[in-house]
Amino acid sequence: MQRIPHYINGQKITDAARFAPVYNPATGEQNKEVALASASRVEEAIEAARAALPGWRATSLAKRTNIFFKVRELLTERKSELAAILTSEHGKVLSDAEGEITRGLENIEFATGLSHMLKGEHSEQVSTGVDVHSVRQPVGVVACVTPFNFPAMVPLWMIGSALACGNTVLLKPSEKDPSTAIFIAEIFSEAGLPDGVLNVVQGDKEAVDVLLEHPQVKAISFVGSTPVAKSIYKRAAENGKRVQALGGAKNHMVVLPDADLNMAADAAVSAAYGSAGERCMAVSVLVAVGGIADELVDAIKQRMATLTIGAGTDASSEMGPLITAAHRDKVASYVAGAANESATVVVDGRQHQFDSDGFFIGVSLIDHVKPGMKVYDDEIFGPVLSVVRVDTFEEAVQLTNENEFGNGVALFTRDGGAARQFEFEIEAGMVGVNLPIPVPVGSFSFGGWKSSLFGDTHMYGPDSIRFYTRSKVVTTRWPDPSTSKIDLGFPQVS
Repeated sequence: MQRIPHYINGQKITDAARFAPVYNPATGEQNKEVALASASRVEEAIEAARAALPGWRATSLAKRTNIFFKVRELLTERKSELAAILTSEHGKVLSDAEGEITRGLENIEFATGLSHMLKGEHSEQVSTGVDVHSVRQPVGVVACVTPFNFPAMVPLWMIGSALACGNTVLLKPSEKDPSTAIFIAEIFSEAGLPDGVLNVVQGDKEAVDVLLEHPQVKAISFVGSTPVAKSIYKRAAENGKRVQALGGAKNHMVVLPDADLNMAADAAVSAAYGSAGERCMAVSVLVAVGGIADELVDAIKQRMATLTIGAGTDASSEMGPLITAAHRDKVASYVAGAANESATVVVDGRQHQFDSDGFFIGVSLIDHVKPGMKVYDDEIFGPVLSVVRVDTFEEAVQLTNENEFGNGVALFTRDGGAARQFEFEIEAGMVGVNLPIPVPVGSFSFGGWKSSLFGDTHMYGPDSIRFYTRSKVVTTRWPDPSTSKIDLGFPQVS
């Protein structure tokens, strides 16, 4: 059986005391196992990153830039190869896997502009003969803890900017689909990244605990569920680390009566069921305003009937399986519970039959959902779309703002005034207008509000430069020595 290794100081390491199974979600079969790091193995990787830090920090911006250009070239050339690995462990369809890699590449492209992004500021003659300038310097060893749902894109979100800023990185991917991280690390090595600058440690909570406690780890980047994000933020901050921890979501898509309902229905199906709903930007709540709900629900139901669900390697498949059998069963439990809470199950994905032992489930549509129902309150992270009916625009905004999450939200309308008011009033970090999944391009930053984000900065883009660097201000004067004197007062501008 294939054993997925760690990647430490440029070497693959497969020996371990503990291993975890890695499944093909389309077949339900275990065909790999991944080594789980002990505390000593994580410390070995941290030491490799610490030792590599002085050399990488001193590497010129021109040389760093060339490495990122080469990484972009290699990932582009080998995109289909990486997508096949990703699909075999995650289950998403190949076109979706390739799309994920493409979005990850945006962050590598952003990192190629590091010589501009790391420029400081300079003011001369702030006082007589005194100049001031600022520089941005790396924080040190950075730990990146990434989720199963985007095993290529999210690591590239983090490591692109972290490495560009001169930090060394320890990447801890999900143990459910760990091979993609190794592939990415090897690509960086092939592009010329020195050994020890990027290390991959496979593991579970034991590995993460070491990262949260170790004094040499100066910053933690995390994406995952809200309870875990909150815990990681608290523990890492208590240990003096810089932290950005992205949590869960319950993304609402508000449809006004004037919207193009066919376009809205297409968008709802795409955003709710793409990647089998296993993405933090999936639309999981559709808010139908006014009297459009019946027509909109019917349009969505018709489109759902045409979806093809199957193995991610099948070119005809539009949606693949869920990541594990346990997660599939959890998603199914929400559909069962919705009927018990007086919601209307319009389409029950549990009734879809599959000729496979894979972790498949059909798509579900649930109408007449209200806050307080578990299907509304919880992040399901599966192909389940809830419909909430409200009478007015104001009710839709209030409903969305009262939700504990504030990740992404979308509005469908032809009314520019309503769209502007929505942008102004809505409490979420990412907003789409006639666009259901408002993931920012790589030159902007990704992140939500409220219980969707713990920390002060968002992922990738300009915020990532601020997160992965510290600002240093230098004040200089080159006076005539004869003018030197003792002055115990507070420095004055003159």
